[in-house]
Amino acid sequence: MFLNLLKQRYRLVFGYLGNLFVFFPIVLLIPLLYCIWNPEDFLQSLAFVEAASISFVIGMTLKLTMKVRPGSPISVQEGAIVVLFSWVMAIILSALPFIFAGYFNFTQAIFESTSGWTTTGLTLADVETIPGTFLLWRSMMQYLGGAGIAIIMMSAILGPAGLGLYKAEGRMDNLVPNIKSSTRTITTIYGSYAVAGIIMYRIAGMNLFDAINHSLTALATGGFSTKAGSIAEFNSVSVEIVTIVLMLLGATGFGIHYTIWKRNFRAFWKNGEPKLMFVILAIFTPLLMTGTLSIFYSSGAEQFRHSVFQAVSALTGTGFSTVDLVPWNHFGIYLVILLMIFGGDLDSTSGGLKQYRLFALLKILWLEIRRYFLPKDAILKEEIWKGETKRYIDNSLVKEILLVFSLYFLTYAIGTGVLMAYGHSMAFSAFEYASALSTVGLSVGITAPNAPAGLIWAETIGMFLGRLEFLVVIYAITKLMRDGRILLRRRRNA
Repeated sequence: MFLNLLKQRYRLVFGYLGNLFVFFPIVLLIPLLYCIWNPEDFLQSLAFVEAASISFVIGMTLKLTMKVRPGSPISVQEGAIVVLFSWVMAIILSALPFIFAGYFNFTQAIFESTSGWTTTGLTLADVETIPGTFLLWRSMMQYLGGAGIAIIMMSAILGPAGLGLYKAEGRMDNLVPNIKSSTRTITTIYGSYAVAGIIMYRIAGMNLFDAINHSLTALATGGFSTKAGSIAEFNSVSVEIVTIVLMLLGATGFGIHYTIWKRNFRAFWKNGEPKLMFVILAIFTPLLMTGTLSIFYSSGAEQFRHSVFQAVSALTGTGFSTVDLVPWNHFGIYLVILLMIFGGDLDSTSGGLKQYRLFALLKILWLEIRRYFLPKDAILKEEIWKGETKRYIDNSLVKEILLVFSLYFLTYAIGTGVLMAYGHSMAFSAFEYASALSTVGLSVGITAPNAPAGLIWAETIGMFLGRLEFLVVIYAITKLMRDGRILLRRRRNA
């Protein structure tokens, strides 16, 4: 009886994965639209058709063999498995065009794809030589990955049954009671900002292709660029201002955006994340100016220009750059590492520890200070807002923060050690792995096409764990192992 139920639940899981893989070829074929204006890239771009065909065959095979009943509910635990498998398969399928076209080997292609979907922005690509279809695909991966497209697509397919998937990815921004409406609201907000970004970039002087790509990747806090020199290559203050606006929008939680769209400014003001983000920027910008940028620029205006941009780029997890970070002193490197670790808002496209957890940590500290001066039986409550939702700080929130922080720094210590084992300095290793784990994309040169495979895989794992924030991966693997043990035990006793 139990084995039949277990099989039925896993048929449901793989059936929903089939829905995703049938839908995914549409996404894979979108870059081919670029060939309408640049037909000379068409032959190399047929690699996308091959990848789309493989995705469709896998999807149809799963759909036909699993035969999922529409609307079947899925639990958060099962949702974690779907989330894990859908991200892994999306990364693999997205890497195939790079392999089929001969630009990367398997390790490099998986790295580039992971960097795209996790909105990191570390790259092994020579962006000056690969066709525009592949540049557009890199930008699309970041834009879709920033929205958590695996969840949005599945929720659109499942309707109310998508709640397990939506929650499994760690989202708290249930904007409206209906999950399908929530995901549509997110895509509407996200899409509107992308269009506005393209228009602003065009006004700032970018050509249309660059404007599309940079709007997608800036909003996704991804950092992929069509230029080898990143934003620095445009050497335009107006382009940098537009980029800063988009980076900050991308690093703001969808729930907070929703309060603005609804003109619920009272709820918006109660959210501590945007305030904390701007306080951090207000502290770190002058520190970067006086401690590092003053070494390279005599003009105060230039110091301010580059320090603001790099501080925003690091904190939001975007990874665009207007300066070369390699010559920076250790103080500047240290400040950027801290900014990358802090990260943007929860439920945003950003990475890192997240402002919500940092703000909650400050609230907990203040709560304990107040409690010290009050009678032992005094009851204190400290509230914290996320979008339009208020919650009180309790043990479950404290445990969640402790767990995420512990897993983050344990992974960070191991990853930094791996990079040091390949001969890199502690400062540069700590910087590069913070960039990977916090899905930022800033680099001091460790990530390169000729880097050892072990180093590339260490960063790939860091990007993946950082994007899914550890817990989804742990929950999914734990459930798979537990169900596997139960299955083996039942068969042994049969």
